[in-house]
Amino acid sequence: MVCFCFLVDQKMRMKRSRPVAASCSRCSSGASIADMRTDTRFCFIPFYWKSWRAVVCTFCGATLKSYR
Repeated sequence: MVCFCFLVDQKMRMKRSRPVAASCSRCSSGASIADMRTDTRFCFIPFYWKSWRAVVCTFCGATLKSYR
């Protein structure tokens, strides 16, 4: 009998951000545009990453719009 166990996780990181003239639709706080990076790891070894932009709330951290 063969048993495979894979440990895969994803982590989103904000590389940098700058303020934008917008407000969050959930909490009515300010928003910023951020350069995001998604890292996918297999057994703690990164094997795939993707960079993208998103409009993120500065208070609650919700992603309001993404530009992939």
